[in-house]
Amino acid sequence: MSQDTTALRGASGSIVIPEQERRFPDTPRDELDAALLTLHRRAPVWCALDAAARRQLLGELSRRTLEVAPEWVEAATAAKRIALGSTLIGEDWGSGIVQVLRNLKLLERTMQDIERTGRPQPPSLEVAPNGQVVAKVLPTDRMDTVLFTGFAAEVRLQPQVTLDQAEARIGRIYREDHEPAPGVALVLGAGNVSSIGPMDALYELFAKDHVVLLKMNPVNEYLTPFIARAFAPLVEEGFLRLVHGGAEVGAYLTRSELIDTIHITGSDKTHDVIVFGPGEEGRQRKEANEPVLDTPVSSELGNITPVIVVPGPFSDGDIAYHGDNIASMLVNNGGFNCIAARMVIQHGAWSRRDDLLEAIRASLRAAEPRAPYYPGAEDRWQRFVQAHPTAEWFGQAGPGRVPFTLIPGLDASVEDDIAFNVEAFCGVFGEVALDAPRSVPEYLEQAVAFCNDTLWGSLSASIIVHPRSLRDPEVAAAVERAIDELRYGSVVVNHWAAASYAFVSPSWGAYPGSPLNDIQSGRGVVHNTYLLEDVEKSVVRGPFRPPVKPVWFHNHAALHELLPEVARFTATRHPRSLAKLLVAAAKG
Repeated sequence: MSQDTTALRGASGSIVIPEQERRFPDTPRDELDAALLTLHRRAPVWCALDAAARRQLLGELSRRTLEVAPEWVEAATAAKRIALGSTLIGEDWGSGIVQVLRNLKLLERTMQDIERTGRPQPPSLEVAPNGQVVAKVLPTDRMDTVLFTGFAAEVRLQPQVTLDQAEARIGRIYREDHEPAPGVALVLGAGNVSSIGPMDALYELFAKDHVVLLKMNPVNEYLTPFIARAFAPLVEEGFLRLVHGGAEVGAYLTRSELIDTIHITGSDKTHDVIVFGPGEEGRQRKEANEPVLDTPVSSELGNITPVIVVPGPFSDGDIAYHGDNIASMLVNNGGFNCIAARMVIQHGAWSRRDDLLEAIRASLRAAEPRAPYYPGAEDRWQRFVQAHPTAEWFGQAGPGRVPFTLIPGLDASVEDDIAFNVEAFCGVFGEVALDAPRSVPEYLEQAVAFCNDTLWGSLSASIIVHPRSLRDPEVAAAVERAIDELRYGSVVVNHWAAASYAFVSPSWGAYPGSPLNDIQSGRGVVHNTYLLEDVEKSVVRGPFRPPVKPVWFHNHAALHELLPEVARFTATRHPRSLAKLLVAAAKG
């Protein structure tokens, strides 16, 4: 990367990430063309497949995914350089295998609902007091109530949508009066989380009726043989193809006349090159909003994820718990998540602000060091700490090392600060204290404005609020206003903003409305297993301190035992797996 630190201040979005050293040769162009031709020919066959046949197919995909899971996780663990014997071996069981299996099983249930009633059946679909149509999507069944005690999620549709329209559009590709429109989707996979590519492909197939060419990201293309085996029925029937390659292969595929739609998970810079073209000509096209590509593009492109802490009567135990909670939002996957916590927002006058910061520091000191497996991480870290000499890091820096790093006391008035405008995509986050009046409602109003107007991105945000604070009607109303007014595709109360991704039944994607030439966190949604259309945002609520430690906490003592059992239970619902799961959860 050739930019200097001063050039980054005032930039926005993500830093261009250098290409990964290749493990696989690029798929030759004749093979790419053959794959596209097969998919094009098989697209009408896929569209003709009814819900019953798709349900049976999903069951087989689930069985095969569980079968290949140990090899999948072993490969991911090795690539991320996680030590043998580390509890972090459980990480890719959770972010990879469990996510794919939950997606498959929830889609299977949706297909069953369609067989039985003609449409998906979320727990409820109703009009909220403000007139907005809302679908309850979690818990999805009685077992969710047991496993996710105290958690609930809803999907809010865009304000102009009526209940009649929502009911008419939910899962409409499965209606008898729907006219099929066979198409080929190009899915450009992400390199950081092993479930993203497969789940994006599932959404194109089962929600949009598209067959899929999945181009693996060079960072995790080592997963190709495992995904191919897990999804073999789709591959064998010509409904899915997996290919390899870097930017040149991606550019070749996006220009193909046989591609009908494109979905990208990754960088806004990659999005802009695809949509507007590279170099100075691309920059000028973007400025004029004149795309070089007319193929529809959906995308999920990252975020400077805020964590808004509402002042309240936190005990010492609460402070310690949420120190671990917030630190874990960064530490997971070494900080290489588009939804890693990037900005902790506090009230400058809150008496426990420094206590919470110290709890976060203590948690970061105890975190297991992570290898900077994602390309360019050392360079990105250097740029942030050079811009902020007061940055505090926890662990050793140097070649092959990127310590977890906190930049406290940022000035909210410096709107062009790199920490507010550039996604670090490594183990770096910041903290800002807003000099709001002592009133909590006024602080929340200021925090929402800071998130919406200063921080880059529109993907997901967290709010942490003590239950006793919510007993005050003014504070409770202010929290609800904040949830309503945050322009993010997901808002998560008391937990990591990735919870919307993890539960799978909510929608996952950016807040709608970003123009192509200021794409922010992207367009469109994925997951959304009840197949809702016209989504505005998902809202997830969880207990301030759950009865068991969440599986994304970096200091969970039994992660390596718990998550394989979660995977097995998700796929099989076997009582033995449930018993083992509950025992391991209690060890956390």
